[in-house]
Amino acid sequence: MTRIACVGITVQDRIYSLNTLPDGGGKYQSNQYLETGGGPAATAAVAIARLGVDVDFIGRVGDDSCGNTLLNELQGWGVNTQFCRQYPNSRSSQSAILVDQHGERIIVNYPSPDLDTDAKWLESIDFTRYDIVLADVRWHEGTLKSFALARAAGVQTLLDADMTPQDITPLVALADHAVFSAPGLKRMTGQDNTQHALKLAAGRTDGKVYVTLGGEGSQWIENEHMYQQAAFSVNVVDTTGAGDVFHGAMAVALAEKMPTEQAISFASAVAAMKCTQAGGRAGIPNRAQTESFLSLYA
Repeated sequence: MTRIACVGITVQDRIYSLNTLPDGGGKYQSNQYLETGGGPAATAAVAIARLGVDVDFIGRVGDDSCGNTLLNELQGWGVNTQFCRQYPNSRSSQSAILVDQHGERIIVNYPSPDLDTDAKWLESIDFTRYDIVLADVRWHEGTLKSFALARAAGVQTLLDADMTPQDITPLVALADHAVFSAPGLKRMTGQDNTQHALKLAAGRTDGKVYVTLGGEGSQWIENEHMYQQAAFSVNVVDTTGAGDVFHGAMAVALAEKMPTEQAISFASAVAAMKCTQAGGRAGIPNRAQTESFLSLYA
């Protein structure tokens, strides 16, 4: 049976809906408010569970009410949190998210300084149990350690190569699959031209490189050729978590050995359907809904 590990952060998202995003200081009134779990690796784990695959979330939370809520929510989605470490007398990470009527958003994240970044404790986990290990870039030490352990176990790795203050080049070098966000790719390479940047990224890893471009679809390099796939057209309500969901679905596709084009299409469909509902997780489809959606484009 397929099993996937998601290594990284989980965050409490507080989402405020507005007609338009603020363009300066002042007072603004939200027309809707939602609290839900977030974080790249954690939301990817929810997507994987929704698609009917066993998944472990490996991360860190505090022992505050926020941390308890985050773990309970993940468990409610069917994610195993046995390997998530809860630190005593510590705060959990949180984000404030502003979303406009077109689904675009501003995210302000507070990564808790209370959570120890040391990842040596991951050595107690048997990584041979996994078909693929997905990790985000927000817990740098955790990704480095988990990818090293996965490589030693002969398990493939997938990096959610998004924005972070640290240099993610060492993480990309360890990844069998590095799926960049457009901002993450630009930050690492310093290049505005996406195709040129992706080619530079390919030179920094022996793995495959991809980039997600929101409404413009995805690009990737395979056998030294550049490929592109258009995004699916849906009624966008909220793009929060779309990239995280894409990565989770991509992990499922790779674990199931789908060809690259099919894997990209599968992940794109799951991410697109998520965008039709508010919040980072409520709209994530199950396997039957995803296959039904894809059948419309067959």
